[in-house]
Amino acid sequence: MLKHYHNFPEILYLRRPLNQKAMGKRNVFEIPFVGLKPGIHEFEYEVDDKFFAEKSTGEFTNCSANIKLTLDKKTGFMLLRFEIGGKADVVCDRCSNTIGKDLWDEFNMVVKMVENPEEMNEKEDDPDIFYISRTESHLHLNDWIYEFVSLSVPMQKTCSEEEFGGPKCNKEVLEKLKAMGNDMEAGANANSLWKGLEQFKKTTKEKKNKQ
Repeated sequence: MLKHYHNFPEILYLRRPLNQKAMGKRNVFEIPFVGLKPGIHEFEYEVDDKFFAEKSTGEFTNCSANIKLTLDKKTGFMLLRFEIGGKADVVCDRCSNTIGKDLWDEFNMVVKMVENPEEMNEKEDDPDIFYISRTESHLHLNDWIYEFVSLSVPMQKTCSEEEFGGPKCNKEVLEKLKAMGNDMEAGANANSLWKGLEQFKKTTKEKKNKQ
C-alpha cells in the first residue's frame, strides 16, 4: 500500500520502493495525476538490471539507480524534473576492463494536455516537450526513466588519472597501446626526417642552378 507524507503545504511526498515482484508491473511507473492537487509532488523510484533487461544495449551492467521525480502540476500542463543518481559498471574505453562509474544528471520535461497529442508530438522539435490527451489520466514513466538513466552514464568511460595503471587496469592492453604509440611516434619521426632530407636536396639543387 502506498503511503502519503505531508511535510509542507501543497507538497506531497510519495515513495514507491521497488522489489523483484513489483518490477514486472507496469503500473509501478505510472502516476495517476488526475487525482493530484495543483502544486508540487515528489516521487522516488529505484531500478536495477531487471528494469533494463528488455531494452539494454549492453553499454552498462550491474546498475543500481535511484530517480527522484518532482512534478509541478499546473492548469493544462505539468513540469517534470528527473534527478538521477546511482552506480553502474561500464567497459573502460582505454583498457577494456570493467570499471564502476557514478550516475548523475538532471532532466526537465514539460507535459502538455491537448486534443491531438499524436499530431502535436510529430510536429514538436523540442525533445523536452511532450503532449498527452486531455482525456489521459496517467503518466507513463518507463521510457523516460530508461532514457534518462542511460544518458546519465558518463560519456568518458575511463578510470581517473590517479587510478590509471592500477590493479583495475588491464596491463596487457595498456602495454600494447604503449607499443603502438611508440611505433606511431617512430613512424612520424621517420616521415619528418624524410621530408627534411627531401627539402635539403631541393635547396641544394636550387643553389647549384643559380650558380
